[in-house]
Amino acid sequence: MTDRAPSAARDGALIDSAQRGERDAREALARRYRQRAYLFAYQLLGNPEDARDVAQEAMLRFFKSLRRFDTGRAVEPWLFRIVRNCAVDLVRRNRVRRAVSLDDPAGAAEPTARPDTRPDTQVQRRRLQERIWQCVQGLSAKQREILVLRDYQDLAYAEIASVLDIPKGTVMSRLHAARQALRAALGDVLGDDHE
Repeated sequence: MTDRAPSAARDGALIDSAQRGERDAREALARRYRQRAYLFAYQLLGNPEDARDVAQEAMLRFFKSLRRFDTGRAVEPWLFRIVRNCAVDLVRRNRVRRAVSLDDPAGAAEPTARPDTRPDTQVQRRRLQERIWQCVQGLSAKQREILVLRDYQDLAYAEIASVLDIPKGTVMSRLHAARQALRAALGDVLGDDHE
């Protein structure tokens, strides 16, 4: 989290410039945050097409409300709140639960394999990653979003509280419950392999 401070300072300067109407600053902000918006939307929705739509809508709302943004705050919690709101809106509109894609679990970039890692070890890691993401997708929406914000997006409790508009204590209790639910689901999945 310590490397966020220089990033927040750079973001503040970019936002200042973008608020003054500088096109290059707006483009730099878009480049910096569009992939993060997509990834978070994908982690919430589990569907690449819906995630692209949500991320695009969120970025439009992000820039539409940019003039009201306080440059002393971090951008990610604000952007993630917009993404979350767009995702909730989409789910309400569709009222359809989407299937989870196993082609790209979690939508996250995979850790780079060490050159000395054996192919069978890489396959085992990939399968475990897929199973973990299946279990994450099986959690309730509230559990999934809080787990994604903390463990995949690495937001602090206070930032998560800001994104979800809940007290910090509620963040901690929901996160605890989500991790217990994930642990229980993984126990079942991993138990199948070890019988």
